[in-house]
Amino acid sequence: MLQLTKRLLLKIPIIQKLMNQTIIEEQMRNGLKQENQILKKTHLQKSKDSWKGTRTRGRIVTENGQAVYGDEERRPKKKVACMIGYCGTGYHGMQLNPPARTIEGDLFDAFVKAGAISKNNSNDLKKSGFQRAARTDKGVHAAGNVVSLKMIIEDEDIVEKINSYLPDQIRLWGYERVNKSFDCRKMCGSRVYEYLMPTYSFLPPKPTSPLAKLIKEADTQFPGSTRSDPEGEVFWKELFEEYEKAGITLDIQEQIQQAISEDITMTVMLEEANKKMKKLSNEFRRKFRCSSEKLQLVRDALQIYVGSHNFHNFTNGKHFRDPSARRFMKSITVSEPIVVEGTEWVSIKIHGQSFMLHQIRKMIGMATLVVRTGCPLDRIKEAFGADKVNIPKAPSLGLLLEQTVYDAYNEKLKDFGYNPLNFDKFEKEMNEFKMKHIYDKIYDEEVKENVFYGFFGFIDGFNGSDEVSGTPIFSFLTAKGIEKTGGDKTSATVNSTETSVAENKTIE
Repeated sequence: MLQLTKRLLLKIPIIQKLMNQTIIEEQMRNGLKQENQILKKTHLQKSKDSWKGTRTRGRIVTENGQAVYGDEERRPKKKVACMIGYCGTGYHGMQLNPPARTIEGDLFDAFVKAGAISKNNSNDLKKSGFQRAARTDKGVHAAGNVVSLKMIIEDEDIVEKINSYLPDQIRLWGYERVNKSFDCRKMCGSRVYEYLMPTYSFLPPKPTSPLAKLIKEADTQFPGSTRSDPEGEVFWKELFEEYEKAGITLDIQEQIQQAISEDITMTVMLEEANKKMKKLSNEFRRKFRCSSEKLQLVRDALQIYVGSHNFHNFTNGKHFRDPSARRFMKSITVSEPIVVEGTEWVSIKIHGQSFMLHQIRKMIGMATLVVRTGCPLDRIKEAFGADKVNIPKAPSLGLLLEQTVYDAYNEKLKDFGYNPLNFDKFEKEMNEFKMKHIYDKIYDEEVKENVFYGFFGFIDGFNGSDEVSGTPIFSFLTAKGIEKTGGDKTSATVNSTETSVAENKTIE
């Protein structure tokens, strides 16, 4: 008995320790629970907009539990697909991203004000089952995108009411009823994008630029693989003659190029000469008219993308072995050139099943660079291979989502007794909208900022090399072809070129 008592006395500290540990764990759980409640309350507080209250059982209530919109009539909602168009200028992309101004933010606000979404659901996108077919980036436009949601459509004038609360650069074309399981992103069979660019983008690099010298050196080592460009040679010959007439000698041009490359402050004389050069080269670019032969070369280059290919080099962070890097392009067309305010433009339309981040801009960038540098068009096919190629992405300025396509799903909609999803009946309004709110803005910005010349001009003057192999970044555009490089390690270098373009550090 005495021994048993002693054993129990020895175990008391252990029992007390276990009890204390249990108490501490319980306190920690309670603390975490309270912390989660605080975080949840904070999140709710941040999500409030114009109303004051919290959400209980799907309705907005005050802190005292009183319904903010208690008198609001509950009205039936129907699942619909809304067809929209917008100019992305001034917006931080399509997707809702508070506090940044986005297309979805303005669109959802207009739905609520027009009565298409109840006020009790006005702070909750998910409550309405809101989805988008294509998410566009900052500054990118769309003529025919689709969003789906549960909407109140009893009012026959609901489309007009919604548009009355939208800025002119966002339009709701109309809507169609869909079945409850409809997902506008997953059900979208393909997408058509349009890319506008001035034809002077197809001119070869300036003969005195680092890229032109790189091309010439490689052609000496591997003769016969670089295409000649007679019209490009004539362009630069005539421009250089104008420089000479203006008193800008080859020596002065080299001094200007060195000062810009090495970020050296120019003398007053060089500054004046540089201004004259910019003015003359801008005038010559605006007057350039692309030949039918060069335009056909552009078409031939872009046709290489049609079909199923591995586009791992045409996006960021994809490995060659990643199955999701394989994408299918249905068709690509290039329009006849049109002249707008003195500058010649072409429209490129790319119809594909789906696209990855920056894919279209890199496809345009690669095809244009292959044309203007004279390297074999098959260099595009080689970029589908396992070797890493750091392709710069063309400016975002010319990109817009033409429309989303639901051909396969439209067959199912017939079975449900619904109308097909397409933009055919809105073609007139969409074309007028594109001309006024998208095309004109693209044309104006190019004239003011020389965006495309800034992009291609900087690449021509870029001297960077791969960190690992020492190979010039744009060596793949020469007769040497695609060489082994440091892979993703050079991506940051290529991205920095695009930052410099944005800072307008173009070498004339």
